[in-house]
Amino acid sequence: MSDRPEYTARKAFFDRVLTVYGRKPVLEALRTPGLSLHALHVADSNREDGVMAEILRDAARRGLAVQRHNRAELARISRNGRQDQGIALDILCPAFARVDDYLAGPDLANQRLLALDGITNPQNLGMIVRSAAAGNIDGIVLARRGNAALGPLVIKASAGTLYRAPILFCESLPTALEACKARDFKVCSLRADARQSLFDYRPSGSCVYILGNETEGVSKASERLADEALCIPMRNGVESLNVAVTASLIAFCGSLGR
Repeated sequence: MSDRPEYTARKAFFDRVLTVYGRKPVLEALRTPGLSLHALHVADSNREDGVMAEILRDAARRGLAVQRHNRAELARISRNGRQDQGIALDILCPAFARVDDYLAGPDLANQRLLALDGITNPQNLGMIVRSAAAGNIDGIVLARRGNAALGPLVIKASAGTLYRAPILFCESLPTALEACKARDFKVCSLRADARQSLFDYRPSGSCVYILGNETEGVSKASERLADEALCIPMRNGVESLNVAVTASLIAFCGSLGR
């Protein structure tokens, strides 16, 4: 089954689909120009008045397929039955991919990736995505578990850039880092106690920068795979920066040497 071309194509399509839930986020997405929408999912228990009526009218204007479900089915689609308010929307995000597919590409010269190692705060994750999308970053390596879910809080903090961001999904971050190393990427961890400055480091080829958890930093499993440890020099007794600020510095300092 998994070897059939139609199965592979279908899986690749749904790897690029982000499901948004909740009435306000869904309505905002429906009214955002340029988004490629796949399907609207509605629980049959919903009353079709108020915001729900607006959603259905906007879906009809866009010619969007509306799929009806019972409450349990809708919860499985949204993956958040407590907060989905009986509605979910599938959005096609063309820059989403799997790490393996990205690494199988023909041109990996001078690529710059961010690898997120347990970023559990949705606001931080959203701001990282926004900086990466705006700056000099070719992909954001994101394990499907261990980081904040790509839900309404992340979308809001990203100012909608999540839909266009180059997210590279993986099942395990250490496994993804090993795959990157096999394709000649240098792997760098960001650590407060590192001796080499981020601003002085100039990799000769492609590079992955690991950003660690907000409280514990880079995990030991990821740290063991790092070729270099980099720091951001601090003054006035400041010990560290917010992880989203660090991501922004990486995203924009790279343009100096590229």
